[in-house]
Amino acid sequence: MVAIGLMCTTAMGAAVLAVRRRYAVVTVQGESMQPTYREGDRVVIRRPVTARVGDVVVVEQPDPSPFDPRRRWSQPVTGRPGGRSWMIKRVGAIPGDPVPGDIPVPDEVVPPGQLILLGDNASTSYDSRIAGYFPAERVLGGVLRRLG
Repeated sequence: MVAIGLMCTTAMGAAVLAVRRRYAVVTVQGESMQPTYREGDRVVIRRPVTARVGDVVVVEQPDPSPFDPRRRWSQPVTGRPGGRSWMIKRVGAIPGDPVPGDIPVPDEVVPPGQLILLGDNASTSYDSRIAGYFPAERVLGGVLRRLG
Protein backbone atom coordinates (compact mmCIF):
# COMPACT_ATOMS: atom_id res chain seq x y z
CA MET A 1 0.00 0.00 0.00
CA VAL A 2 2.74 2.46 0.91
CA ALA A 3 4.63 1.74 -2.31
CA ILE A 4 1.50 2.36 -4.41
CA GLY A 5 0.81 5.63 -2.57
CA LEU A 6 4.41 6.75 -3.07
CA MET A 7 4.27 5.91 -6.78
CA CYS A 8 1.01 7.88 -7.17
CA THR A 9 2.48 10.85 -5.30
CA THR A 10 5.62 10.76 -7.43
CA ALA A 11 3.62 10.50 -10.65
CA MET A 12 1.33 13.34 -9.55
CA GLY A 13 4.34 15.51 -8.70
CA ALA A 14 5.92 14.82 -12.09
CA ALA A 15 2.65 15.68 -13.85
CA VAL A 16 2.31 18.96 -11.95
CA LEU A 17 5.92 19.86 -12.76
CA ALA A 18 5.36 19.12 -16.46
CA VAL A 19 2.25 21.33 -16.53
CA ARG A 20 4.07 24.18 -14.73
CA ARG A 21 6.88 24.04 -17.30
CA ARG A 22 4.42 24.23 -20.17
CA TYR A 23 1.80 26.68 -18.84
CA ALA A 24 1.83 29.83 -16.71
CA VAL A 25 -0.67 32.43 -15.55
CA VAL A 26 0.24 36.09 -16.12
CA THR A 27 -1.52 39.19 -14.81
CA VAL A 28 -1.83 42.05 -17.30
CA GLN A 29 -0.50 45.41 -16.13
CA GLY A 30 -0.96 48.67 -17.99
CA GLU A 31 -3.16 49.83 -20.84
CA SER A 32 -1.13 48.87 -23.91
CA MET A 33 -3.36 45.94 -24.90
CA GLN A 34 -6.74 47.61 -24.36
CA PRO A 35 -9.44 46.87 -25.32
CA THR A 36 -8.37 43.22 -25.78
CA TYR A 37 -6.86 42.90 -22.30
CA ARG A 38 -7.25 45.29 -19.38
CA GLU A 39 -5.20 45.95 -16.26
CA GLY A 40 -5.71 43.07 -13.83
CA ASP A 41 -6.84 40.52 -16.42
CA ARG A 42 -5.21 37.13 -15.89
CA VAL A 43 -4.23 35.09 -18.93
CA VAL A 44 -2.96 31.55 -19.43
CA ILE A 45 0.14 31.26 -21.57
CA ARG A 46 1.69 28.20 -23.15
CA ARG A 47 5.41 27.83 -23.61
CA PRO A 48 7.26 27.46 -25.79
CA VAL A 49 5.42 29.06 -28.68
CA THR A 50 6.07 29.46 -32.38
CA ALA A 51 4.78 32.98 -32.90
CA ARG A 52 2.44 33.72 -35.79
CA VAL A 53 1.11 37.07 -36.95
CA GLY A 54 -1.90 38.02 -34.83
CA ASP A 55 -0.88 35.90 -31.83
CA VAL A 56 -0.62 37.59 -28.44
CA VAL A 57 2.61 36.75 -26.64
CA VAL A 58 4.38 37.51 -23.39
CA VAL A 59 7.90 38.78 -24.05
CA GLU A 60 10.74 39.92 -21.84
CA GLN A 61 10.96 43.68 -21.43
CA PRO A 62 14.38 45.04 -22.41
CA ASP A 63 16.83 46.15 -19.71
CA PRO A 64 17.84 48.57 -18.20
CA SER A 65 15.06 50.88 -19.33
CA PRO A 66 12.51 50.23 -22.06
CA PHE A 67 13.13 53.72 -23.41
CA ASP A 68 16.93 53.36 -23.62
CA PRO A 69 17.85 52.90 -27.31
CA ARG A 70 20.87 50.85 -26.16
CA ARG A 71 18.54 48.36 -24.45
CA ARG A 72 20.03 45.03 -23.55
CA TRP A 73 18.77 41.68 -22.40
CA SER A 74 21.28 41.10 -19.63
CA GLN A 75 20.08 37.77 -18.28
CA PRO A 76 20.30 34.44 -20.08
CA VAL A 77 17.07 32.93 -21.36
CA THR A 78 15.84 30.30 -18.91
CA GLY A 79 12.12 30.18 -19.66
CA ARG A 80 11.45 31.10 -16.04
CA PRO A 81 9.66 34.38 -15.36
CA GLY A 82 11.20 35.11 -11.94
CA GLY A 83 13.19 38.30 -11.55
CA ARG A 84 12.50 39.73 -15.00
CA SER A 85 9.94 42.16 -16.39
CA TRP A 86 7.48 40.96 -18.99
CA MET A 87 5.22 42.63 -21.55
CA ILE A 88 2.17 41.37 -23.40
CA LYS A 89 2.03 42.27 -27.12
CA ARG A 90 0.53 41.17 -30.42
CA VAL A 91 2.79 39.75 -33.13
CA GLY A 92 2.74 42.15 -36.07
CA ALA A 93 5.32 40.46 -38.28
CA ILE A 94 7.62 37.42 -38.18
CA PRO A 95 10.89 36.63 -39.98
CA GLY A 96 10.45 36.91 -43.74
CA ASP A 97 7.45 39.26 -43.51
CA PRO A 98 7.60 42.81 -44.87
CA VAL A 99 8.38 45.38 -42.17
CA PRO A 100 5.36 47.66 -41.58
CA GLY A 101 6.03 51.26 -42.60
CA ASP A 102 5.79 52.75 -39.10
CA ILE A 103 8.57 50.57 -37.61
CA PRO A 104 11.95 52.36 -37.21
CA VAL A 105 14.28 49.75 -38.73
CA PRO A 106 16.36 49.91 -41.93
CA ASP A 107 15.21 46.54 -43.29
CA GLU A 108 12.39 45.85 -45.72
CA VAL A 109 11.91 42.30 -44.40
CA VAL A 110 11.97 41.07 -40.79
CA PRO A 111 15.28 39.21 -40.31
CA PRO A 112 15.60 35.70 -38.82
CA GLY A 113 15.19 35.55 -35.05
CA GLN A 114 13.36 38.87 -34.80
CA LEU A 115 9.72 39.87 -34.32
CA ILE A 116 7.62 42.98 -34.75
CA LEU A 117 5.47 43.27 -31.60
CA LEU A 118 2.64 45.77 -31.21
CA GLY A 119 0.30 46.84 -28.45
CA ASP A 120 -3.38 47.09 -29.39
CA ASN A 121 -3.52 50.56 -27.80
CA ALA A 122 -0.81 52.31 -29.83
CA SER A 123 -1.01 55.57 -27.88
CA THR A 124 0.19 53.93 -24.63
CA SER A 125 2.28 51.03 -25.90
CA TYR A 126 6.04 50.55 -25.77
CA ASP A 127 6.46 48.24 -28.74
CA SER A 128 8.19 47.89 -32.11
CA ARG A 129 6.92 51.32 -33.19
CA ILE A 130 9.41 52.69 -30.64
CA ALA A 131 11.93 49.91 -30.08
CA GLY A 132 12.17 48.17 -33.45
CA TYR A 133 12.70 44.42 -33.32
CA PHE A 134 12.29 42.10 -30.35
CA PRO A 135 14.30 38.86 -30.27
CA ALA A 136 12.05 35.84 -30.78
CA GLU A 137 14.11 33.95 -28.18
CA ARG A 138 12.83 36.39 -25.52
CA VAL A 139 9.19 35.30 -25.93
CA LEU A 140 8.05 33.45 -22.81
CA GLY A 141 4.90 32.03 -24.35
CA GLY A 142 1.70 32.61 -26.27
CA VAL A 143 -1.59 33.63 -24.68
CA LEU A 144 -4.16 30.84 -24.82
CA ARG A 145 -7.06 32.54 -23.06
CA ARG A 146 -8.20 34.93 -20.37
CA LEU A 147 -9.11 33.46 -16.98
CA GLY A 148 -12.39 34.23 -15.27
